[in-house]
Parts: sequence; structure tokens; C-alpha cells
Amino acid sequence: MTPGYDLIVIGAGMAGVTAANKCAAAGWRVAIVDALPYGGTCALRGCDPKKILRRGAEIIDSARLMRGKGIDAAGLSINWADLIQHKHGFTDPVPRRMEDGLSGNGVDALHGQARFTGPNTMAIEGISYHAAHFLIAAGARPRPLEFHGHEHLVDSTDFMELPALPRRILFVGGGFISFEFAHIAARAGSTPVILDRGPRPLKAFDPDLVELLVSRGGEVGIELWRSTTITAIEKSRRGFQVSVERSGQSETVGFDLVVHGAGRVPELAGLNLDAAAVEWDERGVRVSPHLQSTSNAAVYAAGDAANTPGMPLTPVAVFEGKVAASNMLKASTTVPDYSGVPTAVFTIPEVARVGMLEQEARDQGIDIDVRYRDTSGWYSNYRIGETTAATKILVDRSSDRIVGAHLLGPEYGEVVNLIALAMKLNLTTSQLKSMTAAYPTVGSDLSSIL
Repeated sequence: MTPGYDLIVIGAGMAGVTAANKCAAAGWRVAIVDALPYGGTCALRGCDPKKILRRGAEIIDSARLMRGKGIDAAGLSINWADLIQHKHGFTDPVPRRMEDGLSGNGVDALHGQARFTGPNTMAIEGISYHAAHFLIAAGARPRPLEFHGHEHLVDSTDFMELPALPRRILFVGGGFISFEFAHIAARAGSTPVILDRGPRPLKAFDPDLVELLVSRGGEVGIELWRSTTITAIEKSRRGFQVSVERSGQSETVGFDLVVHGAGRVPELAGLNLDAAAVEWDERGVRVSPHLQSTSNAAVYAAGDAANTPGMPLTPVAVFEGKVAASNMLKASTTVPDYSGVPTAVFTIPEVARVGMLEQEARDQGIDIDVRYRDTSGWYSNYRIGETTAATKILVDRSSDRIVGAHLLGPEYGEVVNLIALAMKLNLTTSQLKSMTAAYPTVGSDLSSIL
């Protein structure tokens, strides 16, 4: 058995790397392990490369919006192979850079599948390790699907490696992944269809704004099939034959590619958690509010691997990693603060949210002032030709504080950060309105939005 560690981190994504560096800086002997290249989903297979691909789609969409307004978009198109190569220019150096950074901070960087062999022991590629503490930050994987032919689906990682983009693509699931990639694919010349089992896609976002987004997507050729389920997929000579139940009717439709966008689950099955007496379920490792396992005091969890109230977002994983590291170092029980955390779906335009949905606020008995604005005709959107934009701000009448904010429009992913900060600091809308913003910027619209 190798010499023991103070901490072994499982998963070299943002939560794990943050915790490993923090504990190593405090003098602990730390190791980190991952079976995949270092960097995690966000940097290598998720939000960062996805938004690089979105940039190409943004340019196409922006040029089309300005057609007849001074821009001739004739002949403008995406070279998919070049765009993918541009993405690789960012992602390819990440694993080595991240591993070198960890090693430079004194963290032992290990590779391979980790499996617990006891409450304080694990095996990695046949070598046994012992640690006083473990942090499980192993991320997530696509949710298993059970219909016949599910093995023919590609996931978002595969999608971002395609050498060419097929003509007709089915995105399974009505969440982040399907919407974001469908908006990219539509601008790249494909005809995308989003299939959702329920009547309402993007359920975590304001339904009124989502319907506007669906209409906007329809204008560029994105089709949405609501209340539809897949019964089977068969590979054919020309692609795939997808059998569905839709509006009470069965039909079979041909596609060139079928993409899994139906959510993700914690990547825990291979860790042999039962050997360490670590309780877990499909939502992650069962942890106390301060991120310590409820059944093994040596184990903590953060990010997608932890069953916490936090949203499955990279910034949440980062601050959970920091909190877990601090709690381990100090033997403390600090609880992460999940208030004022914004999130966005980077469609074109993006839809963003922070705080409660309108129905959630009403269910809690809050007397809310719903401040809805159609901002499509405002200067900041007129300037770029955008025709679909709106905001909905939920204000507690008794305190003049924002309890929820929902925005659909170009650059509103930045505006939501200002509102999130205001919510974090308990600022009133009157205080926010007193801010003098640079003009003309999208941020200068905030006072009118409120």
C-alpha cells in the first residue's frame, strides 16, 4: 500500500480541482484521480466548447437579423469542420495545463478508474491507496434511456466532435442540451427537431419566456414535438428510423442523427461506494448540508456527484468544492449559500433566470409585483435587429426586493448577473435604479426593466 494521503479527490473537474488546490495550499498531502482527461465536463465537453460553437451561430443569426438594414448576408455560412477545429484550439491544451497546475501546487495527479475498497481505502489501476478524507466530485453522465435502440444515440460530447453536421437531427429531451445544440445546428444549416416527453420544455425557466423562445426558434427552422415519447430506434441504410407516440398517434420518422439531450445523472456507479459504506441514490451521494457523507464521515461530495439543493452548474460546483475543502481543513460545518445563483440557456437569444419562478413565489405566499416588459422594440434590441426579447421581474411588495428575475434577449445572460448580485446583497429595486450605467449598453436597460 502506498503512503497515505490527507485527501484523495475523485474527479478532475472544477469542483475537484478547486478543492485539491485549496487543501494542498494548506499543507495537506493531496492526490486527485480521473479516468478521463483532466478538466471535467465544463472545460472539455460542455459549457466552454459549446459556447465556442455558439459563436458561429451568433454571427449567422446576427447577419440575418440585419438583412435589409445594411448587411448583405448572401453566401454567409458556417464551415463546421473549421469551427470544430477552433473549438479544439481551446480544449486540447486544457488537460495538460490543468495537470501541470495541480502538480505545481503539490497535488499528485493520478489516472484511472477509482474504486473504494473500504471506508478509507481505494484502488486505482491495481494500486491501493489510503486517505483520511475523500472528496467525490466525479461529475455526471447522460441519463440511461430504456427504449429499443437507445444505443444509437450520440451524446453532447460526440456531437461536438462531428466532422460534418448531418442535415436532419433529432434532439431527445426538452432541456438545456437539446435547446442549445438545436439553436447551433439550425444556424449551421441543419433541420433540428426537439422531442420532449412533456408539454412544457425548459421547465426550470419562466413558461411565458420559454414560449417566446420556442417561437423564435421556429423562425429559424427548429421544430418542437411536445408530449412525445420514443418507442424504438432502428438503424437504416440512410440513417435512423425513429418510432414515436405523438398526440395519441404512432408514427415513424427518418433522421440522420439522434442526440441524447434528456438530462444527466451522477457518475457514481463505478466507484463501488457500498464498499465504503457511502449512501447514494440517482441524485448523488447523500450528504449533510455541509457536504459530508451522511454515512461515512471520511467522505465529502460536491458538484454533480452530490445530492444537494444546488443547481448542476459549474459555478455551484466551484463554490461547493471550496466549502467542502474548508470544512475538511477546519473540521467545520459551513453550509454553502445557494441564494442568488443565476443560470442561463445559451440559445439565440439566451434565456436567463435567478431566484424563484412566478408560481413558486405565489406558492410561498409572497405578495409579488410582476413587472413584465416586452423589450423587443427597445433601442438595444432595435440596434441589432432582434425581434424577440422580454423580461419578467418578481418583486416582493413588502420589501421592494427582487425574489425572481427572468430574461430573454441578447446579452441578458450578463444583465442577470447584476440582478443576482443585487439579490445576494439584499438591495431594493429603488437602490438598483439609482445606479448610473454606461450608455448605450444593454446593462443601462436595467433601470427600465425594473
